[in-house]
Amino acid sequence: MIQRRPLLALPALISVGTMAACGEDSTGSGTAAQTSVEVFTWWAQGSEKAGLDALVEVFATQHPDVEFVNGAVAGGAGSAAKDLLQSRLRAGDPPETFQAHAGAELNDYIEAGQIQDVSALLDEFGLRDAIPERLLARLSVDQAIYSIPSNIHRSNMVWGSATVLNDAGIDTSSPPASLDEFLEQLQRLQGAGVTPLSVGTTWTQVHLLEAVLMAQLGADAYNGLFDGATAWDGAEVTAALERFEAMIGHTNPDRDDLDWPGATQQVIDGAAGYNVMGDWAIAAFEQAQLVLGEDFVAFELPGREKVFGFLADSFTLPEGASHPDGARAWLETVSSVDGQLALSLAKGAIPARTDVDTAEFSEYMQGALTSFAQDAICSSIAHGAATSVAWLTAISEATSQFTTGASDLAGYQSALADAAGSGRG
Repeated sequence: MIQRRPLLALPALISVGTMAACGEDSTGSGTAAQTSVEVFTWWAQGSEKAGLDALVEVFATQHPDVEFVNGAVAGGAGSAAKDLLQSRLRAGDPPETFQAHAGAELNDYIEAGQIQDVSALLDEFGLRDAIPERLLARLSVDQAIYSIPSNIHRSNMVWGSATVLNDAGIDTSSPPASLDEFLEQLQRLQGAGVTPLSVGTTWTQVHLLEAVLMAQLGADAYNGLFDGATAWDGAEVTAALERFEAMIGHTNPDRDDLDWPGATQQVIDGAAGYNVMGDWAIAAFEQAQLVLGEDFVAFELPGREKVFGFLADSFTLPEGASHPDGARAWLETVSSVDGQLALSLAKGAIPARTDVDTAEFSEYMQGALTSFAQDAICSSIAHGAATSVAWLTAISEATSQFTTGASDLAGYQSALADAAGSGRG
């Protein structure tokens, strides 16, 4: 059971929607103080920045009296941002709101008493009827909710260059039917003299690992990795790690020097056959004016069953922020129909709300909506839905040791099992 600090500030927060317009400044002159909101994210480049820009445009329309302060820190999946954020929270200098992944990632902040329960805001914004139950269940911690979701992403996607694949004699009319068939295609690409599978720095390698685990284990066994029902040192995990090892052997030698945009760009440029990345990558292909089914292909990494690798970007209400009314305004925009539509179209996501008009959504996005509604859900490791920050850090360190050759497969699996033991407490 997670112990939380009592929530003291939220009732006051909900009543301060007009505070900026009627509050007095410190001189008592009666002049309204400028309300601002520092929004701390890792949306600093590529389609992620385009998504933030789209949200800011809606925010400026909905809340013209609140100044937006961009606190973005570069680094895919928040790899750099989370370290800086934790330093600020410990120093008592929180931003008004910060991006987080909905799910287990929030446990660290909850246990430290660094974020507030925002359940009352879900009621005020009318979100309980607009957000599907399978998402609400993943937002809830001990019957409380600590973040407002802005979108939903699918993590276990493969992106491929149609030209590179066709040149290697790979039929792009249908995706491979199994992990072993996918590995056979990587071997064929290797023989054709191109990079078979592009990846980037450590977090993208963990992202690949989770997709392989989902495919090899299936939803029930994969989800059991996080509640103890599936053993990390078991034979099925060994089989998954063997396939992961084979895939890493077919990747680009400069992988540790790239973040996700650079790895995805190799496919766009025709320098690599495949890339495994979340569906925010779709925006990069579309910005390059490439057409799905003609210039590039997209499919979930094949495995035992159809699964939706789940993550959701969300925003929090930190304890002790200087402008809680600014945070409330941002959370209102993030959760609004207009905000979620703008973000989804720019970032390649699907909305957390079910009442957003999806007429403008692309073929890929329509498919993602169907998959989230129908397929088994597997929470992402690399993006904080399945694991706490500390547990993810341990997985990332073990993965880096393995992919750089500092440990063998048996040592890697042992390290992952140790991380699970510590992560689950």
